[in-house]
Amino acid sequence: MLTSLRSAVGKWSSDNILRSHRARAASASQKGRFSACQQQHQQQRPQPQPGMPSVYTGDEASSSVTSNNNVNGKMSNGHIVPPVKATQVKNDKDDVYQDLAEACRNVHDRVYEFLERKPRSERIEQVQRMTRESLGVIEEALEKFSLDHLSFSYNGGKDCLVLLILYLAALHIHSTKSSISLPPTLRSVYIVTPNPFPAVTTFVHSSATKYHLSLSQYHKPMREAFASYLADTPSVQAIFVGTRRTDPHGAKLTFFDPTDGGWPAFVRIHPVIDWHYADIWSFIKEVGVEYCELYDMGYTSLGGTDDTHPNPALAVKTEGAEDVVRYRPAYELVEDEAERLGRDGKR
Repeated sequence: MLTSLRSAVGKWSSDNILRSHRARAASASQKGRFSACQQQHQQQRPQPQPGMPSVYTGDEASSSVTSNNNVNGKMSNGHIVPPVKATQVKNDKDDVYQDLAEACRNVHDRVYEFLERKPRSERIEQVQRMTRESLGVIEEALEKFSLDHLSFSYNGGKDCLVLLILYLAALHIHSTKSSISLPPTLRSVYIVTPNPFPAVTTFVHSSATKYHLSLSQYHKPMREAFASYLADTPSVQAIFVGTRRTDPHGAKLTFFDPTDGGWPAFVRIHPVIDWHYADIWSFIKEVGVEYCELYDMGYTSLGGTDDTHPNPALAVKTEGAEDVVRYRPAYELVEDEAERLGRDGKR
């Protein structure tokens, strides 16, 4: 099995894949394909039923994504804050999906509701463009690998959360177009960081239940964890990973990459590799995705309790109180370079 898996992985040339996907992302035909997909699923989209997510768009309401009224200004620490106005979208925290198909359908509707809006800023236009590109990568993965051969790496962080939402949306399109039945749950692997935050553990399991993930959990270093997972699930040939280019070891990655020598053999799929930190948060806020509560406490990159702290770039001293510091939420940070300032050894 290992020999055949390595043979399958060996078919992937990083250079050829990179050229192929860059050309596809830039081509007008790719854009047209997704426009057609949107029109098709607009026609197929069911009317909202009780219990389905409510989405408020346009000028009905707006909410501040910052805790002050400083539009495109700077915080006292010099970091630029994003625009204060965002479309008011009902958070999906209380939504309950009876099965995977319902989860995919409802998530699809949320994502495409966002894609159909007229962008009111360059940031939103960019996120819409990146969303379409990522959906294209996921669609190609679903064409090349059956669901039996695919898995999803999930740890509850913001990046893999965005990827999960995109994956579910793409699965609705794929299953409808191909007339295939979705399984009861999606294969996924959770590699637990040492000394995890209780809030992270709670969110991982609650969101896995919500979105119908079959979560295999490993308390091992990453290489050993993947080796164990592939031994336990030998049919898996490719795994979706929420790595971005600014992450450690992410600079040279492409959409599809075989693992490096010395690692268990599988294809890593990186649909959000080219997203920026601010893109991730714009998507989460615009689509209305529930996220781990630590992000509202100033944490911007989640590790373990022994090496992760609120990001000092988001610190705000309280007037009239000595040594009292509060932290703005993670979505008020913009610069990719400042994302990991709250991680020991990364300041």
